[in-house]
Amino acid sequence: MDRLDFYAIRPAGLDAYLSYYGYHFSPAMARWAVEQMRPRNGGRMKMMDKEAVEKMLTDREIDFRDAKGHDLVYLANMIVADRWGSSVRDEDQLALAIKDEMDDPDGYEGMAFSRYLADCNAKGVPIVWEDMI
Repeated sequence: MDRLDFYAIRPAGLDAYLSYYGYHFSPAMARWAVEQMRPRNGGRMKMMDKEAVEKMLTDREIDFRDAKGHDLVYLANMIVADRWGSSVRDEDQLALAIKDEMDDPDGYEGMAFSRYLADCNAKGVPIVWEDMI
C-alpha cells in the first residue's frame, strides 16, 4: 500500500517534490505549512525557524542528527500551535515534545510529513507542489 493512496490522481508536481525531498518537509513546504497553522490563542503563527529549533534542542542536549529536511521546523511550530499554553508551557517542554515525536517507537520514516499530507487531504487543502520545491 502506498501512503499516498488517498489521492485518486496524484497532483502535478508531487512526484518531483518527492524525488527531491522524499517524505520530508522542504524549507518552502515547512514555511507554507506553518502559515496555515492557527495557534490555540488565535491570531497568526510567528514561525520558529530551523536555526532557532536546532539551538533550542542543542541547548537541552537533545540529539536531532537523524532529523531530515525541515521536519523539525514543522514539528516545533505544530506543537506550539496545538499545545502551547496547555500541555506545553515552556521551551523545555516544547523540546521534549519534539523529541517524543522524533523518537516515537511506533513511528516511521517521514511520519510528520505523511500525516500532514493526510490532514491537508482530509480538509481539502490543495498544495501547489511546484511552489514547494
